[in-house]
Amino acid sequence: MMYRATQLTSVRLAKPAGQFLRWSSKSSINLSSSLTSYPTDHTSPNTEPYITPSFVDNQFFKSESKEWFDIHDPATNYVVSKVPQSTPQELEEAIEAAAKAFPIWKEFSVIKRQGIAFKFVQLLRENLDRIASVIVLEQGKTFVDAQGDVTRGLQVAEAAVNITNDLKGETLEVSTDMETKMIREPLGVVASICPFNFPAMVPLWSLPLILVTGNTAVIKPSERVPGAALIIAELIVKAGVPPGVLNIVHGKHDTVNKLIEDPRIKALTFVGGDKAGKYIYEKGTSLGKRVQANLGAKNHLVVLPDAPKQQFINALNGAAFGAAGQRCMAISVLVTVGKTKEWISDIVHDAKLLKTGSGFDKSSDLGPLINPGSLTKAKDIIEDSVKNGAVLALDGRDYKASEERFSKGNFLGPTILTNVKPGQRAYDEEIFAPVLSVVNVDTIDEAIELINANKYGNGVAIFTSSGSSAQYFTKRIDVGQVGVNVPIPVPLPMFSFTGSRGSFLGDLNFYGKSGITFLTKPKTITASWKSSTVDDEILKPSTSMPVQQ
Repeated sequence: MMYRATQLTSVRLAKPAGQFLRWSSKSSINLSSSLTSYPTDHTSPNTEPYITPSFVDNQFFKSESKEWFDIHDPATNYVVSKVPQSTPQELEEAIEAAAKAFPIWKEFSVIKRQGIAFKFVQLLRENLDRIASVIVLEQGKTFVDAQGDVTRGLQVAEAAVNITNDLKGETLEVSTDMETKMIREPLGVVASICPFNFPAMVPLWSLPLILVTGNTAVIKPSERVPGAALIIAELIVKAGVPPGVLNIVHGKHDTVNKLIEDPRIKALTFVGGDKAGKYIYEKGTSLGKRVQANLGAKNHLVVLPDAPKQQFINALNGAAFGAAGQRCMAISVLVTVGKTKEWISDIVHDAKLLKTGSGFDKSSDLGPLINPGSLTKAKDIIEDSVKNGAVLALDGRDYKASEERFSKGNFLGPTILTNVKPGQRAYDEEIFAPVLSVVNVDTIDEAIELINANKYGNGVAIFTSSGSSAQYFTKRIDVGQVGVNVPIPVPLPMFSFTGSRGSFLGDLNFYGKSGITFLTKPKTITASWKSSTVDDEILKPSTSMPVQQ
């Protein structure tokens, strides 16, 4: 996919004269991918990297930055694109555009915003494969997994069109001739800081609800995988969103700090690692902003002896090794209870059948890790854990490239470590790689105690044929998202993503009812309209606290 730069000669949508002067010197960049033209294979080492644009006031433009970061194809490590560190002026322009658009967008009726949301859903569905292809190129996922990335975000967009029901107020006649009405109003400008592992889904966790609730947005996609977010921005324009409602900026620390510190931004959403998430949450809340931050995870799957064996093995291997383990909901710890430790050889046998390779290869089950640093970290954790007592039941470090162009890719095959215990790095750290650690316990109570002692609370699963065992487990486990015979229990967007404890900072989770509450503030209106005729002469001022009856 290429981006072509041309000098801007006209303005697509009417703007104030001062705004036109601001943009007239920018180089406009048009996305050249389309419904029928998008990547279907990896680029060659001689392919000229495309320029990743920024997006402000419904226009793509080439940054004037002098600092650019290379975007590598994780399967080859060839440079496929360059993304800028947005300049201070460009960051200012993006936030200014969102702030100026807010009072205009807020006044759009909820029916008009809903209509635009319907159109956006249609365009997302039409462009699903196009977005997925860019994810494969920039992030490394298999094409099927990338389609799932987009589909999960699409589901949030579909749920957002129910805003006419979700945003209903409440009214009560509280006294004779007096009623109180409570409504929810948008906050203003919302900033969304997104991770590399879900380039479409995470922006779409927040953007559709930001739009339908009447807020405006400044989004910072990961500097490693910005392409999907830019296509989404193009679709937003086609759906009919006015200029300034959505803006996309790029970069690292300077960009994040600007989004946190600027007083025009009223709320921050973040998905990513612990260190960045804690920093954003603590600094953002200290400045009076609303913040929701999804952090790290260490998700366990407990298997009881009465579980359907093959169903469990299939689910486990998919959840542990899919997306190369780069999911915050990946199963990274298997807790075998009792004699289920004897099933390890069967798990290893089936895991060996999974193919590691190019995301554009339909036969691949998992692609590469995002960058060489992630591969090095995973290998270091494996080696250190083995030195400290873990046993390699399956070693994915011996990956052999099917083609020369993949020899420098960031590939790690499915890896299984047994005899793992708390205190070993494989258990304590979020590896974010296709590495499964196996812990053996004797009882379900030991499994519950182990999991509840872990600092994270994102997701957990139990596989069993016993309803009473499942009920016993779900009532006692302290994890936000629990699956019973479901390995990755992420709820559909009519609910909320409910990671908890060390995996989430904030009071209101992403999407669902919580997401709408996070993006809006309550207002109560109490009105009195006297229907009876009162002699004005008998009225006199009262200084007592009003009491309605």
